[in-house]
Amino acid sequence: MTTDVIVPVDMWEEDSEGVITSWLASDGGEVAEGDVIAELMVEKIQYELEATASGILKIINDVDEIVEKGQKVATIG
Repeated sequence: MTTDVIVPVDMWEEDSEGVITSWLASDGGEVAEGDVIAELMVEKIQYELEATASGILKIINDVDEIVEKGQKVATIG
């Protein structure tokens, strides 16, 4: 079973989009639920994105890509 990694809609209040500044886990690497796997920048504030399940990470969006609230940025399977 595959779990989508979604940018939470309640992560920040103002803007609807942010930028992925880094992936802290590797594409194809193993992650555990709750691990911080990416960092997002919104208006000079850094937010951490956590794994929502355990398994193998498949990254969809690269570093420096703009992402929106509710957007799928990776899968864990």
